[in-house]
Amino acid sequence: MKEFWNERYNAEEYAYGTTPNVFFKQVLDEHNLSGKILLPAEGEGRNAVYAAKKGLEVLAFDISDAGKKKAMYLAQQQGVHITYEVEGLHELKIHHEQFDVAALIYTHFPPNLLAEYHKKIGDLIKPNGMVILEGFSKNNLPLREANPQVGGPANVEMLFSVDQIAQDFTDFEPLQLEEVEVELNEGKYHNGTGKVIRFVGRKDK
Repeated sequence: MKEFWNERYNAEEYAYGTTPNVFFKQVLDEHNLSGKILLPAEGEGRNAVYAAKKGLEVLAFDISDAGKKKAMYLAQQQGVHITYEVEGLHELKIHHEQFDVAALIYTHFPPNLLAEYHKKIGDLIKPNGMVILEGFSKNNLPLREANPQVGGPANVEMLFSVDQIAQDFTDFEPLQLEEVEVELNEGKYHNGTGKVIRFVGRKDK
């Protein structure tokens, strides 16, 4: 997978654009979130840079060196600081840290690790902290077959459902948890009508 993402991010253009994900931006703005934010599988940094511009202390990580290079360049161009590690979740030395927010934006981990990673990320959130998630629904597959430009995994086991997300984040009060149809316009690889799961959860005290 590292080779796949390095190849995708090695292109001059930003694979998913340089503007933040619409849902991520909306939640940050509406809830006026602050403190430390964790951004797994952050790719080329579009969401990390926006979070930093909002005043959050950003820790992003990804397995792609090419993604980090472009993220750091984007941060420099926009005059903000982000911390970005090239590691997988298990390799990150953050087990004793606590975050105010984690944002999982199209972070489709391997099926054998998905529930474990979601729990691990949830454990890193402070009481009253929040998780923001947007990712492709299992019902996105027919839309992807009709229009490959919409993107998303072809493996149904890597996709999400409302029940699955509720089960993975049992320590969180769901402020929003739904499947919605969206019009994606994110760089080269997310374009067209897709079905996604959106989740905003607040960790129980």
